[in-house]
Amino acid sequence: MRQILSDLAELASVKQVSPIAVLFLLTIVSSCAGTPPKQQHDMCAVFEQHPDWYDYAKQSQSTWGTPIQTQMAFVRHESSFRKNAKPPFNWFLFIPLGRPSSATGYAQAQDPVWGEYEAERGRFWRSRGDMEDALDFIGWYNDKTHKQLSISKWNTRELYLAYHEGRAGYKRGSYKKKPKLINVANQVKRTADEYGAQLKQCEARFQCHRWYEFWPLCS
Repeated sequence: MRQILSDLAELASVKQVSPIAVLFLLTIVSSCAGTPPKQQHDMCAVFEQHPDWYDYAKQSQSTWGTPIQTQMAFVRHESSFRKNAKPPFNWFLFIPLGRPSSATGYAQAQDPVWGEYEAERGRFWRSRGDMEDALDFIGWYNDKTHKQLSISKWNTRELYLAYHEGRAGYKRGSYKKKPKLINVANQVKRTADEYGAQLKQCEARFQCHRWYEFWPLCS
């Protein structure tokens, strides 16, 4: 999203382009940027609808090492690609008791760990409802998991268990008593495997897709 805003700002600096037209385009882009993909099972279709998401995932992979397909599988199973996703309320009869956690956004990052992320990566413009930040967060978290627990960045299942339980919880084996979580982790792995196979068929379409990009600088 920040790259899109930068592109629009550059357009606004061109005298022939009306500022009103740029504002109109910005409104459209902002409203569409957070629209969940229609075909979430298909990595190629997801990136067709949101080509900027490919750029964000590719950058996160370059920075932190978590494969694109694993990042996107995390987001699919954590939030179904909804930028404002939150855990459902707990209820007692008809009385709302609040949400079970502070998780929010594409990556369902909770307040404490998001605070750690912001402290390291900077708070300016960071948002859990921004896909660029969400994917960077996932890469950042998995990088720490790899360093602390020696889990391969290609081991989607174990990375997800550590992501869900926290590294301390994973080390204690807390997930072993949670069959539903283990089932979800297996699903995340299958999704990542499917996404990876699909991406091999279409990734070239999303490389060098911006007007200012050219091979080999964006390959």
